[in-house]
Amino acid sequence: MMNNINNLEQLCDYFDGLIEHDDADLLFASSYVRGFILIAANDASDEEQPLTAELADRVSAELHAARSELTPQDKVIVDNFWQQIQPCFC
Repeated sequence: MMNNINNLEQLCDYFDGLIEHDDADLLFASSYVRGFILIAANDASDEEQPLTAELADRVSAELHAARSELTPQDKVIVDNFWQQIQPCFC
C-alpha cells in the first residue's frame, strides 16, 4: 500500500484507513505525524501536492523541534512511524 502513495491526498487516505486498526500506538503516531505533515504542507494548500523530499525535510525538522513534548517511549513510537512512511516522499 505504501508504494502507491505519492501525494498528500493519498497519504491522508492512508492515515484515515489506519483508524480501523486496534493499535493505540499506531493511531497515536499516525495522528501526531499527520498533524506535522499537514502544517508543513499548508503553504501549498493543494491535496494533490506531491510528497517531496523538501516536504519530508520540513516535517523532520518540525518533529525534531517538538521532541521535548513527547515521552521517551512516545519518541520511539513516532520516530518508527515516521521512518516507515518517509519512503513515500521522493
